[in-house]
Amino acid sequence: MLRVTTASLCTYCQRMRLLRPPSASASTLTSPDKRLENQHTVDSLYKLSVDIRKLRKFKGWILSESPAYASETAELLRDMGADTTVITRILETHPEAVLCRPEDVAAQRDLWMSVCPNKHELMRIIEKFPSSFFTLTHHSNQRANISYFQSLRLSRSTIGKLIASAPQSFCRPMEQNQEVIHTLRETYLDLGGDEVDLCLWLKKLLSQNPYILLRPAEAWRDSLGFLREQGFTTEELLSLVSSLRASIAELRPETMQLAFAFIESALACSMDELKRIVIRCPAVLYYSLPILVGRFQGLMDVGVSTEQVKECPNVLELTTQMALYRIHKLASYGYDVCSGSLDVIVGTKTDFEMSYCKVELRQQRPLFSHVAPLISAED
Repeated sequence: MLRVTTASLCTYCQRMRLLRPPSASASTLTSPDKRLENQHTVDSLYKLSVDIRKLRKFKGWILSESPAYASETAELLRDMGADTTVITRILETHPEAVLCRPEDVAAQRDLWMSVCPNKHELMRIIEKFPSSFFTLTHHSNQRANISYFQSLRLSRSTIGKLIASAPQSFCRPMEQNQEVIHTLRETYLDLGGDEVDLCLWLKKLLSQNPYILLRPAEAWRDSLGFLREQGFTTEELLSLVSSLRASIAELRPETMQLAFAFIESALACSMDELKRIVIRCPAVLYYSLPILVGRFQGLMDVGVSTEQVKECPNVLELTTQMALYRIHKLASYGYDVCSGSLDVIVGTKTDFEMSYCKVELRQQRPLFSHVAPLISAED
């Protein structure tokens, strides 16, 4: 009888523990060697449907901070058009937001509104990049950088994407960004680029890789200097810079040297052939040596020849898994890539699907014309 009573009591206690809200167990969950939780913060987040247990597990220190502004932050987000679900998601993704003073968040909102067309767009960016928005430091630098990029005739949407995806670039002094942009501008014009096209080129460059601004200006000069030493003409360098766009930030002389040596050896090509390969497939300049070796060897293992790779170097842009999948996909319809051209497997997913559909239709096409009448043996 005692055993049954004890078991029932234990079961009852477990049920009660599960039914209690997170705030009710805050004091019991806090061990003596840890700081006590801010009960007001816990209760406020609980009312906003934030997963308190998950927050305790990964960023529990936030619940112990004081002062905290969970309710005020939620109200500011609501004023910008966020519903309860969005507010919950933002606070679960970036709970540090509750530690920001309301006046600082309001100032950040006003600053970001200067590069966003409306509150709806601002809220969409905040939901996607909450940590960027709640980086409430260096307001004067952010403001100066926004003004500078506006002077470059970059659109508000482009600047908005920049400040959201690479806030570090806006927190540092404007002069550092100005130096990088000046180097990029001089490089483009020195290579024969047109002043009219410069703004469009910069826009594409910054949109594709916002972190491009964080690379020192000297690094650009070193990379282009190395390519000049390899014999690339001004026109060829302009073609490379235009093709690489944002990926130009990945160029390193030491990486390019290894890539040049490997391609030259693996494909047994002359310097002129090597330059043509690089111009057709600039991506080989920033791939690490292990990646290049792995992709090249993967193609060799399935019977692709070095001549085929030399004629279509863009195949090296595909991962080994993707290249093999496309080769086997075409083989299932009787197309042997190893005895044909590699052009059918390169490009985007859409490009390949178009090539695949053409091969598929070719295999399904009847051997006779459906227009001409069939002639029977009796005739």
